[in-house]
Parts: sequence; C-alpha cells; structure tokens
Amino acid sequence: MRCLVSLAVLAACSGSPAASTPPPPTRAQTTAPTKATIVDSHVHLAFYPVADQLAEHGVRAAVDLASPERALGTKYPLLVMQSGPMLTRPGGYPLDSWGKDGYGIGCEDRDCLLDAIDRLHDHGARIIKIALDDNGLPRPLAQFATNRAHQLGLKVAVHALSDASARAAAEIGADVLAHTPLELLAQKTVDAWATPPGKRAVITTLAAFGGSDEAIDNLRRLHEAGVTVLYGTDLGNLRIDGPSQDEIALMRRAGMTTEEITAAMTAVPWKFWGFDEAMQASKTR
Repeated sequence: MRCLVSLAVLAACSGSPAASTPPPPTRAQTTAPTKATIVDSHVHLAFYPVADQLAEHGVRAAVDLASPERALGTKYPLLVMQSGPMLTRPGGYPLDSWGKDGYGIGCEDRDCLLDAIDRLHDHGARIIKIALDDNGLPRPLAQFATNRAHQLGLKVAVHALSDASARAAAEIGADVLAHTPLELLAQKTVDAWATPPGKRAVITTLAAFGGSDEAIDNLRRLHEAGVTVLYGTDLGNLRIDGPSQDEIALMRRAGMTTEEITAAMTAVPWKFWGFDEAMQASKTR
C-alpha cells in the first residue's frame, strides 16, 4: 500500500484516498479550497495522461504548463488551468527534445507571437509559458510576449534554469519561474524575483531534476526573500500519479516548515492562480 505524505492536507495513506478526502470541486463552486484540495502547479497531462489517478489520490487542481493546442479545453476529473504550447524559437526547446509533437510554438518575430498568444487566449489558455535559456525565445521577443500576455490578463511562466535566464525573466516582468533554477542564483537575481514583494512565484519541481544542492539552496533563498513558493512536480518528467513524497522532503531540506509546505500545496496556489475566478468565469461562458 502506497503512503502519500504525512501532512495534514493529505490522507494518511492511499489505500482508499477517495474515502478520506472530499470530492473534487465542481464548476459551480466558487469558495476557497478545503484543507485537502491539493494543487500541483506544474503538470503535463497530455504527455503523461494520469488525470484520473491524480484525482483519486488527492490532487484536486493542477496547472498544465505545456500541452499541444489540441489539448486546450480538455475535460479532466480535476480542475486544470492550461498554458497550451510553450513559446520558443523555431526548433528551440522543447521542440528539439520531448516536445516535438506540438508542445511548443516556434516564433522568430512579433507577428508570430501576437498570433500565437491571441489564439491560445481565445482557446482557453490562462497562462502563457515562455522558454528562455539558450535555446528559447530571444529576450526582445520574450519581452514582447510577456507584455502581450499581460495585456490579455494572463500570467507568464518561464522555463529558465540558469541564473542569466532567471534574471532576464524577472527583468521582462514574468510572474512565475516554472522550475526552481538549477544553476546557483546570484543575489541580484533573487532580489529581482522578490520585487515587488509577494507578487512573484517559483514552482518547486526539485525532485524532477534530482534535488541538487544548488537548486535546494535557490529555493531556500527565494523563499526567504519573500518569493511565493508553489508546490509542483513537473508531472510527466517526474512519473508519479499523486502527491510526491520526494518533492515534499526536498522542500523540507530547503527550510520550509510543515505549515509552509501545506500552504504551498493548497491555499497559496489556489489563490495565486485564481481558481475561484476561473470557475466563476466558466459559469458565464
């Protein structure tokens, strides 16, 4: 029998998770989550289709941060916000690796980005994800994409694993680091993400990349600086079908208390991503 985690927000073990957690919220609900409403802020449900198992094992909401356009609007047994494909350069990440089947849109000019962002928004995307690093969008195009997404009321998440990319992401006004960066961050980068206070976030995804000392230290320093921490697994890269004990253990190593980890898995991401507003909007469509 597979135990989940020992936090108050989860069942003691997964032998009968449905019996020990409330049913998933319906579209008609607009109240804050219960203590057992776990949110995974980084999944890829088209790449690793385990939505049924996630719901059975206590994950009641998720943020899908890269899927083909054809997956936008898919009905799942849990609440899912979607970004659609990552915006990148032609042939760039993730089109050059795991995401060649539509998980990215390669653009080399503003017209392409404008068309892509507006189309994704019209098809239901609530987040825009940008690939930075050496094989992602050049900074001027990333700045344009961020500005357009914000004009449409969309948050911007960035794939930025290096210090330079994480710093650039902060400077262009991105809202979320889709991963805890792997390269040790300069203090200027940490400070940039902490400005304005409490407005920006980092998604943990430590276990998916092996939980290096550098990444753990980055999360610790970002958290101490006041950056909002969101639990996320990078589901698909990390092959699980429920809450990750490994991720939680690594969050503890980054200095987070049980209460802080619980918040990063439940009420904090629920509010940060605007799940109440998303459900209310779905009622009017």
